[in-house]
Amino acid sequence: MSKKGKIYITLVLLTLFAIVAVEMTKPEPINWFPSYALHHKIPFGSYVFNEQLERVSNDVTTVERPPFEYLSNNTISGTYLFYNGGIAFGKEELNGLLDWVSEGNTLMVSAVDFEKKLLDTLNLKTRTINITNNFNNKYQVKLVNPLLDNTTIYKYERPTTFFHFHEIDTVKTSILGFIDKYRGEQENSKTTLVNAIKQSFGDGEIILNTFPQAFTNYFMLNSPNQDYTAGLMSYINTNKPIYVDTYYKTGKKFYTSPMYLFLSTKSLKWAYYIMLIGVLIYIIFEGKRKQRAIPIIRPLKNQTVDFTRTIANMYYENGKHKDIAQHKIQHFLEFIRNSMYLNTSEINNSFIKNLAARSNNSIEDTQTLFKLIESFNKKSKIENKELERLNTLIEQFKTHN
Repeated sequence: MSKKGKIYITLVLLTLFAIVAVEMTKPEPINWFPSYALHHKIPFGSYVFNEQLERVSNDVTTVERPPFEYLSNNTISGTYLFYNGGIAFGKEELNGLLDWVSEGNTLMVSAVDFEKKLLDTLNLKTRTINITNNFNNKYQVKLVNPLLDNTTIYKYERPTTFFHFHEIDTVKTSILGFIDKYRGEQENSKTTLVNAIKQSFGDGEIILNTFPQAFTNYFMLNSPNQDYTAGLMSYINTNKPIYVDTYYKTGKKFYTSPMYLFLSTKSLKWAYYIMLIGVLIYIIFEGKRKQRAIPIIRPLKNQTVDFTRTIANMYYENGKHKDIAQHKIQHFLEFIRNSMYLNTSEINNSFIKNLAARSNNSIEDTQTLFKLIESFNKKSKIENKELERLNTLIEQFKTHN
């Protein structure tokens, strides 16, 4: 390898190691994935909520199975808590939950929006909040119960889509909280958009909230926002069992990918990347060093025609016209047998008529050709012109086929 090539390789390697060093020392970016998982400590995980819930209640059960399956196989009572960015139960599962609530239990669901059947059952309608004049995505929530300090406003400043209840059954529904665009410290803020309600259902009750971010680490660790979450939870009886759903969660509890260990650990991840880069460099330079030109192997030519022409010229130059004629006649008869499917062992009038019909030649031309062939068979010597005439008649015969 030349000196210039070694310099280029050294510069490339130094550049790669510099990039790796910068990436390894760069602060880990914040993971804003909306997980809502109980074990996640990322901003939108629920690790803090899970810890606080276990402090206020001694009977908390995490349910990892679908609620339809869990309720079918277990006799339980208390509060079933769901919160996630999106939750869709399905017809049969929702009916099972509603039957369970009507027996005197509590269903609490916090999601961005709700399925149509649940809203229709409770005579509710939702609508997205208009983001006009709120391009900074700043919102504020509050509770209405005077026992929960309804004067405090809790702020949320992350881009998202919010829904509110714009039609409710005022006879059966109690309003628990509002949500509104954040207008600033010195402006009037009339929180008129309902985002949390409670409604009786049979002997139990259903609590709905369109602000699931209230259960995330990001919201609860910004004081005094934890009071808002505590206020929502105050509507359920913590002395009874609480069942927290983990089935309808965006974040996974178990990672099935075999590369998760490598990619989740910073040092192992970069060791893996360096190995891939090294393999790539090895393939490029080692393959270039060992590669050689592949010779072009031309296919063998078919020499049959050339060989036949050579033999024919030898016969012709030696004046063996009789032999050439015999070969020509034999090839012609073979042509008739293979193409016309006629027996050439006996040449008679019936054979001439069938051959003329199958080859699109006239009977006269066919008879002329075979009379010439018959005359050749009787002669011991053939002249040059006679051989040419035989060839001409045979070629004309074949052109009509």
